[in-house]
Amino acid sequence: MAADTLTVQELTDLRLGTLKTAVDDWKTMAGKLEMLATGGAGDVSASDLEKKAHAADWKGLNATVSREFVTKTAKQFADAAAEAKSILGLLSDAHADFTRHKRALSTAIDELAKQSIFVNGNGNVSSAVPPGAAAGNSKDIHCPTDEELDAAQHRITGILSEATETDRIVARALRALAKNKYDFTEKGPDSVKKADCEQGKADAEYWKKEIAKGHVTDWSEGKLARFNAMLENQRDNPGFTEAFATGLGADGTLQFWRDLAAPPGGAVEGDKAKMLGHVQDNLSMALANASHSDSTAMEQWKKDVIASGTKPFPVDPAMPMGPNGFQVMSSLMHKGRFDADFLDDYGRAMVKYERAYPGDLKVAWRDTSSLDYPPTGRPNDPVQGFMDALGHNPEESLKFFNESTGQGDGRMTDFDYLAGHDKGARQWPADDDGKPLGYGNLGHALESATLGYPYDDQDPHIPPTNTEAQADAREERLDLVSKVMENYESADVIEKQPGIGDSLAKVAAGNIDSLDYSMADWGGSGERGDRDGLFSADKNHLRDFGGPTTQDFLRAIASDQDSYETVSAAQQVYGSSLMAAQDNRDDALDAGLHSVSMHGLMDEARMESIGHQYADDEDARNRALEKQGEWRNFAAGAAIGVGVGVASEVVVPAGAVAAVAVPLGFESVGGAAETAMGTHTIEWLHENEYNNDQQAIDSIEKAQDQGARNAMTPLLNYAGDQHMTPHEVRELAGKAHSAYIAGGDQSDTDDTRGW
Repeated sequence: MAADTLTVQELTDLRLGTLKTAVDDWKTMAGKLEMLATGGAGDVSASDLEKKAHAADWKGLNATVSREFVTKTAKQFADAAAEAKSILGLLSDAHADFTRHKRALSTAIDELAKQSIFVNGNGNVSSAVPPGAAAGNSKDIHCPTDEELDAAQHRITGILSEATETDRIVARALRALAKNKYDFTEKGPDSVKKADCEQGKADAEYWKKEIAKGHVTDWSEGKLARFNAMLENQRDNPGFTEAFATGLGADGTLQFWRDLAAPPGGAVEGDKAKMLGHVQDNLSMALANASHSDSTAMEQWKKDVIASGTKPFPVDPAMPMGPNGFQVMSSLMHKGRFDADFLDDYGRAMVKYERAYPGDLKVAWRDTSSLDYPPTGRPNDPVQGFMDALGHNPEESLKFFNESTGQGDGRMTDFDYLAGHDKGARQWPADDDGKPLGYGNLGHALESATLGYPYDDQDPHIPPTNTEAQADAREERLDLVSKVMENYESADVIEKQPGIGDSLAKVAAGNIDSLDYSMADWGGSGERGDRDGLFSADKNHLRDFGGPTTQDFLRAIASDQDSYETVSAAQQVYGSSLMAAQDNRDDALDAGLHSVSMHGLMDEARMESIGHQYADDEDARNRALEKQGEWRNFAAGAAIGVGVGVASEVVVPAGAVAAVAVPLGFESVGGAAETAMGTHTIEWLHENEYNNDQQAIDSIEKAQDQGARNAMTPLLNYAGDQHMTPHEVRELAGKAHSAYIAGGDQSDTDDTRGW
């Protein structure tokens, strides 16, 4: 928690009753002052006296001194009434806001306590489970995972940050009203919202003047820290963000960051470099906020930024060399949600320039000025920052990938240009070792475009499909998912785009329902077997990507351990929920058996990949095997709850790392259900044909047994809930075994390799 942030103890102990009393007192005071200032009910008022003073036939000194005194005094009464009204409005808003913050905190603490999470007085969370229970001595106590603790901390920090923001704005506004000991303020903000806006404009004006003085490269660490603290407070305040951007102008904004981030001596180092990293993030979010304004000044700023895209921004005007506008602006687009129209115009202008540029892109973006912190010393590829901007704007990301930009082959879409591997596709700039850079940023944009929420969303939700427009958007996302699957059909393609794998796994996890649906048509049996009914295909807007395409995509993803873990976890959750969605035993078991076959497919693909990885190094292979052999409690992680039907509970595997909204097999009240989860640490093994020692064989057999147990968990839980007889369980296990092997056979490539 930041030192100046309100603590849990301070917010909990806040005496709202005292604040309410102050509000009531100021309401009375404001009413009385208003009566004195303007009159009413036949009483004498300052306004009446002022009118009489101006109407009187004063002579001599009275004509000036007395009239001026009465007029000034009358104005003071009016100013006092106005100031009282401002104070009343601020205190009233503060009371309402703090009541909301305090209630949110109390609710959060109570709910987290039920998850065995304790919140201390400073706002830090920790497990409330006794050491013995945490070690597994009690089955009745929930032990919170690291991810649950992280989510809890994020929730508490958010509440305290909002409360601190209210406190900061109100305190600053009240101090401004009381700054003159001998005079009343003529007019002040009468709400927290207005105070926030006015304070933002004042800060923008102050820092605009500071920047205009020049020499920003000489700013001390203290001054930079003050600027960053102000940015952090004001980055979401339109009153500040628009005034700051338009006050500097497009070129001024770009030159400011260029000078601050890349002074003549090169990259900044030490603590100042760390601070610049924070400034970069906060400035990016501030400009993103400003971009949503459609004022004349802001519209001009956006046009000018694009127009300056090819213009160099040097430190020394006498030496006109340096990064161009696209490079500077894109370095300020990694954070925040920029306006869609601005992103569209900006991205098209940048890509058009790039595609028309003769020669290697490493030459086009050759400048290595330190625009990103921490510094990399690599070419400043502006497409990377732009991809992150698309990653925060799902609608524009989807639109961008479906269109075509620039010269050259007009039939090549932006997706094919950026993600493809055919002739004419982008050759992403590489590092000194020849490794292409930026595919991780591309993955961020693909996530947002296909999943419908920002790639780093802390609380992702699958977009609803309640309206025709929402359903159409879902179809467009699925169209792009289909392109992604066809493009990344092999592990070789993924390996040539380092950094893309994690995002592809999330794309698969977020569309695991359609992937399952696509694999449920063996030999064309889907229609006769009522595949649509089993999966509720129409209601859930599922897409058949085709069996071969789906298994190729899943096999390619499984080549990477982390990606495999993500998709396997999603499959376990979805398969369990699909069982829970059925209203009879036969369909529930069929759903569970299909999920088992999907596990078999991915497990076989993963084992093949591990076999490739360790084919020539038996020692390394065995060392890897020693770390594997179990699924780290994942086997019992996902299971359907008691009973079947929509009301059934689906238990999410513990240990989620990266948030993914995994679709479930049924609908919840109000729309599609999903569960936020991510990768669980599942360590799988390679094939036994690559090992000939007993230690390796034992490890493989143990891992295969754990894999079978994992795949069977939902079915066995269901069997217990339905009180199936031992014979029925044996029969079910035989079917599951066959389904698991059949799934693996679909992914087995031994025949094509000639082994």
